[in-house]
Amino acid sequence: MITVVRSGMLRFFSPSFSHTLSFSSSSLSIPNPPKLSFRNPLSRSISTHASFETQLFIPPGIQPHEVDNSAVLPGSNIAVGPYAGDSRIKDVEFVKSSSRAKDCPRDDRPEFAVLGRSNVGKSSLVNSLVRKREIALTSKKPGKTQLINHFLVNKSWYLVDLPGYGFAKASETAKTDWSSFTKGYFLNRNTLVAVLLLIDASVPPQKIDLDCANWLGRNNIPLTFVFTKCDKMKVAKGKRPDENIRDFQELIKQNYKQHPPWIMTSSVTGLGRDELLLHMSQLRNYWDQ
Repeated sequence: MITVVRSGMLRFFSPSFSHTLSFSSSSLSIPNPPKLSFRNPLSRSISTHASFETQLFIPPGIQPHEVDNSAVLPGSNIAVGPYAGDSRIKDVEFVKSSSRAKDCPRDDRPEFAVLGRSNVGKSSLVNSLVRKREIALTSKKPGKTQLINHFLVNKSWYLVDLPGYGFAKASETAKTDWSSFTKGYFLNRNTLVAVLLLIDASVPPQKIDLDCANWLGRNNIPLTFVFTKCDKMKVAKGKRPDENIRDFQELIKQNYKQHPPWIMTSSVTGLGRDELLLHMSQLRNYWDQ
């Protein structure tokens, strides 16, 4: 069962800027105690292939009554609206690595930041999206990415590879430095369209991922959950990826009245790649208008 949720205008803030969007299910206002809420919800139910109840992300330009199964991206809660456009990646180039947020490229191009726990498959997903081997550094050693890396896509928007969080072997000082400069990036990038928060679907929900999602919400940073490693089979005494995703969503409900957009992916099989790019295109095209 899927519940269609539509919200009105939302406004999110950081210490240095404000920006107004009308994404239908991304309002991140925080009452006390912290619980993310959405304005003016309208809902109805439609049938879907999903094996658990969730709420649809309705993008700008489409009404809930216009949504049916054909408008929902497979393996996600994301409806496709009129702002979805050409999502093909024709050209990608590395621009620069920055150790400080203030050193990041300064122009008006929109950008998507890729964030996740170390060893979540972040670099593999970036490589899969652009279909270029080793455009983002991959290594058997988690935590290899240590800088904010900007890649220019189609000469029009940025894909930003951020350092992984939660690398167990990092010193406390290194962890603190990572937190400081990465948070500085989030709070000072008025060109940031959304964060792609990667969650490993092959393991049970991790507290560090939930903490990260809640921090982004408290700071009004729009995000999409990207579940990785969805090709993994059930391990002994473990759960299937879809079961782990369901458990994660149940925990997220404790702080989000309506669920942010989410999608299932696999860098091995290519699952969700085209759908994720289409979702990014409608967010980007609306931001760009």
